[in-house]
Amino acid sequence: MKYTVPYQENVRIAPFTSIRVGGNVRYLFRPESVDALCTLLAELSASDTPYMVIGNASNLLFSDEGYDGAVVATTGIRELFLQSGKITASCGVSLSSLSTFAMEQGKEGLAFAFGIPGTVGGGVYMNAGAYGGEIADCFECAVCADKHGNRVTLSKEELQFSYRHSALMQNGLYLLYAVFDCKDGDKAEIKAAMDKNMAARKAKQPLEYPSCGSAFKRPTGYFAGALIEQAGLKGFSIGGAQVSEKHAGFVINTGDATANDVKALLAHVQKTVYEKDGVTLEPEIRIL
Repeated sequence: MKYTVPYQENVRIAPFTSIRVGGNVRYLFRPESVDALCTLLAELSASDTPYMVIGNASNLLFSDEGYDGAVVATTGIRELFLQSGKITASCGVSLSSLSTFAMEQGKEGLAFAFGIPGTVGGGVYMNAGAYGGEIADCFECAVCADKHGNRVTLSKEELQFSYRHSALMQNGLYLLYAVFDCKDGDKAEIKAAMDKNMAARKAKQPLEYPSCGSAFKRPTGYFAGALIEQAGLKGFSIGGAQVSEKHAGFVINTGDATANDVKALLAHVQKTVYEKDGVTLEPEIRIL
């Protein structure tokens, strides 16, 4: 079958992920508009080709065997505008760009997103958050597409946001646009909050290494990084994957990690922490 969007075949996916691991995928599509994405979804569904839609792949771990299907990367879809006092951002807009745009428009509530390496699509999908804020805070509605490219609008309530969760994880829909209704604020104060958050990231997180960000969700009543450090795992490595010496909540690629290294390390951390503290750590990284 011919596809409307140009594609590459048999492409190594590692360079397109933030942790830089993963094997070859059969097709890689990079649509540059919402219309192109909707058309492509319909074509892929009609062809019975297995596929997945990704953003910046900052929270995804592809296997070393790759993926025998199509990967649709949305990072080229970057519409961002203010209309009637509300911010509309398409799925491929980076969360840092969204945060910066909100500040420039004097809109508060998105400073937390500055420095998060994902996109709006991924951010809404998992209700991304940091430093006391999360996507749900000033989210109003979303325009999504089903597998046939048909559009549907979902309210905040219909997205069913909770900690690192949204209904997009279950309902088979793909985010096209998100609309944020943010309160007016002082640009200088918003910028100061963004700068403070970024300084904290640089000081505490291993940004100099490829990673998927926080490896585990925050368990109720605990901090994952503290549990891992107390278990003596800071700096522990399997192959090229290592529990960061800077922040034990991060698993980093020291240069030649494989997906199997990362998976083995995550499993070892889970087992060790459970044996020591009786706490089950749930990966925040999506293992494909």
